[in-house]
Amino acid sequence: MISRIYVVPRSWQFSGGHSAFASYLLRHELSDGDLGRIAVSLTNPTLEKFYIDQFPKVSGFNYVVEIGFKPGVTDNAAHTVKEIVKDMLHLPADTILEVFSSKVYLFKSKPRIADLYNPLIERSYTQSLSKVSKIGLPKDLPEVILRQAISVNEVSLKITDDELLKIGTEGIRNQDGSRRGPLALDLLSMKTIADYFAKLRRNPTDVELESLAQTWSEHCKHTIFANPIDDIEKGLYKTYIKGATNLIRKKMGKKDFCVSVFSDNAGGIVFDKDYLITHKVETHNSPSALDPFGGAITGIVGVNRDTIGFGLGAKPVANTYGFCFGNPEDARPIYRDKDLKQKMLPPKRIMEGVIKGINTGGNCSGIPTLSGFVKYDDRYKGKPLVFAGTVGLIPRKINGRFSHEKKAEPGDYIVMVGGRVGADGIHGATFSSVTMDANSPATAVQIGDPITQKKLSDAIVKEARAMDLYNSITDNGAGGISCSVAEMAKECGGARVELEKVPLKYPGLEPWQIWISESQERMTLSVPPAKWNLFERLMQSRGVEATAIGQFTSSGKCVVTYNGRAIMDLELEFLHNGLPKRDLKTIKATSVHKEPRLPNSTSRTKMLEKLLAEKNISGFSFISQQYDHEVQASSVVKPLSGAGRINTDAQVFRPVLSSTKGVVLSLGTYPSYGDISTYHMSACAIDTAVRNIIAAGGTLSHLAILDNFCWCSSYDKERLGQLVESLRACREYAVGYSTPFISGKDSMFNDFKGYDEKSRPIKISIPPTLLISAIGVLPDLYKAVTPEFKSAGDVIYLLGETHDELGGGEYFKMLGYVGNNVPKVNLKKNLKTYKALEKAIEKELIASSLSITSGGLGVALAKASVGGMLGCSISLAEVGHPQACGCPTSANSVDVKLFSESQGRILVSVNPRKVKSFEKIVKNIPHKKLGVVQKGGKFVISDKNKKVVRSSIKTLAKAYHSFSNKMS
Repeated sequence: MISRIYVVPRSWQFSGGHSAFASYLLRHELSDGDLGRIAVSLTNPTLEKFYIDQFPKVSGFNYVVEIGFKPGVTDNAAHTVKEIVKDMLHLPADTILEVFSSKVYLFKSKPRIADLYNPLIERSYTQSLSKVSKIGLPKDLPEVILRQAISVNEVSLKITDDELLKIGTEGIRNQDGSRRGPLALDLLSMKTIADYFAKLRRNPTDVELESLAQTWSEHCKHTIFANPIDDIEKGLYKTYIKGATNLIRKKMGKKDFCVSVFSDNAGGIVFDKDYLITHKVETHNSPSALDPFGGAITGIVGVNRDTIGFGLGAKPVANTYGFCFGNPEDARPIYRDKDLKQKMLPPKRIMEGVIKGINTGGNCSGIPTLSGFVKYDDRYKGKPLVFAGTVGLIPRKINGRFSHEKKAEPGDYIVMVGGRVGADGIHGATFSSVTMDANSPATAVQIGDPITQKKLSDAIVKEARAMDLYNSITDNGAGGISCSVAEMAKECGGARVELEKVPLKYPGLEPWQIWISESQERMTLSVPPAKWNLFERLMQSRGVEATAIGQFTSSGKCVVTYNGRAIMDLELEFLHNGLPKRDLKTIKATSVHKEPRLPNSTSRTKMLEKLLAEKNISGFSFISQQYDHEVQASSVVKPLSGAGRINTDAQVFRPVLSSTKGVVLSLGTYPSYGDISTYHMSACAIDTAVRNIIAAGGTLSHLAILDNFCWCSSYDKERLGQLVESLRACREYAVGYSTPFISGKDSMFNDFKGYDEKSRPIKISIPPTLLISAIGVLPDLYKAVTPEFKSAGDVIYLLGETHDELGGGEYFKMLGYVGNNVPKVNLKKNLKTYKALEKAIEKELIASSLSITSGGLGVALAKASVGGMLGCSISLAEVGHPQACGCPTSANSVDVKLFSESQGRILVSVNPRKVKSFEKIVKNIPHKKLGVVQKGGKFVISDKNKKVVRSSIKTLAKAYHSFSNKMS
């Protein structure tokens, strides 16, 4: 029997001439009474009412539109309803029950359907209200029906180079002549595979070829970072990232706080004598361009699993995010195909979907979302950047064993836990390794289910871990079980999988699809046979599906069978290390930009107010307010701070509620600086991430960083030259600040190739972007400092030097220029400044502390004032003047003083009673007394006895929150 339940509002809410309500389509064998109980459970009786198999009686509308998911797309609302029904009615496991959710819209005038749904993952049905009122909505079930013959095919590689390359770029040919989708394998890789199987005197199966493609993809193997480049024989990663960390750890000696770096799903450092903290930041750019909600939620729940997969399983205790979007006010269409049938979503739709995806993933998982940023640039229109991070907590020892150590043993069962496998996420790893175009596969899109994953997480971390029921665990991420099983097989020396045992969402999947699918909410564990029954019963009692799909071995091979037939038999050595090396070459990138013409007038009031309202400066409370940062009751310095609700640059939380130690998080990224120099872009990103931490109360002695490189056209020699320069800076400044890299990720082909509205070819490449995430431990979280001014009469100081460094900054950008004087980092001087501030905060001399970043000193003063809703009186007379810092500088113009983005600077305020003690600490570092905090709401900045800014806190607050209010 098929039934519909409608849940509608008691009073219709009109928005833009339409209203909406929920619909649930059920296939069942339940009684009318049971259906009534289900409808009641789905309805808030105060606000809603329900209808069963009867379309609601409404008037005032003319059209009905139903939007639901396409067959096979994850439907989280339906999954939750199904769980509710099974629990409430105590249904036996074999009871027939399927649930599908949809949204029903009512319109007065004929709607634009394209604005309502994403045709890549959703279906729509439109009809007149008069007709629907008579016959109802269709009861067609969106079920997956796969009619292809289940087969394993051999793929001949005794073919021309052109055909080999076609397989690598477009995929294996299906029986109907179509291609499966990109393997992201170049000709050299395809020839290497052909030679390997020629020696075996056989053809590869499609399963083997797909498995090699996933494992060798840029997404998984990071080939650009691993290969020799110019005279850097060991590659960029080993030379600059891992090399920096090794050097730092060696210098630290017994003070080394790193425990597990670059060897697990996340990086781990010491929190205290009892606990470790972990951190990992992932990117999910390509899927988010096609389905923003699905791409983002998959990104955040995926990095949650990276945390659960650290060591023996860490508990996720905080989420972070970062977004780089195109201009949300840009509505010009672009297309993936020349026929203009594959329209890309506009930047605003992408932004809204991504924000909602991170919201749903974090909030529904009960993990606080604390730290984040958002940047806008037209070059992110073709492909947004979506960063998702998670911090974890794990005891240092579990059952007498170091928690960061894990090892699958020969004989252990290979156990898959969590969600089932479907066709979603197929070719996700290879898709992320190539440019997006008309051939980008829709099957790469996935939608995460945080409720299912929350059950898995709790069952593993809270129970199975303590009961010592498994030897090793890892995430089923890129490549699905093809990668997780093969990775774990390295721990013991082999694996054998019986693929027919893998639980499926629906029948009809081919073996290669089962093997490489990236369906979400799954992890792989190695469980000793003696503990399997107990593990299985525990998972079953917690509503988590667990299936033994094979055993780990010591054969040196990864063997996969399907109904008794061997469909994959590869040596682990070739699978993991057979990828051919390629020597990369670079060309030095040079850029010279037109010098800007600065305003002639003395007043900069309107300029500051306008700059404060710019997208990249203005607050983003419209995002922060959606994300629950109070769950788990650990937040200390929050995403929004002060009476004026300004966004903080660093956040502090308390992972162990019985401890007074805290964890501090921050981020640093300056994509626009890369238009002048990627070396200085990277140096500034590291300096800012570190400076934000110190300004909030962190310490240099217990601070680690993570790198996330997002590049474009990465085989272009000039782009590679920019990458090398960026990595050089990473090593130099990480070593200089003694901040080891503990984890990282790269995404190297963030390019879009398509067409404009006139079918003209276009290519949109992102600006080279490096995100540096920083994580530190505060010895005493009660000494954490927030950025807003606190009290009238407090004295305001500028720490650090101001130079003529407006190039690549937000002020020049607002004027329509790039400039050439990019900010540079003076490592030696900045270290002295940070150590002095660290000492002042430790002695509790600082009332407020704000790291000066985008927009410069003028913006920092405005933010601190808006945050505290207090005015200030400021003099710039000696800012940038030689007498102010004891060094020659040309920073004398009012534009430079207000808007230069020189690094290493912090704006602090000090209670008058503590000024003497404070000045004693900072006497040997560049500093300047600027003025005082004032009541009354006046904001005045003078330079050489002239008032250059005269505004009010009310006006500045309106400007600062203007873009956020527009987006809300």
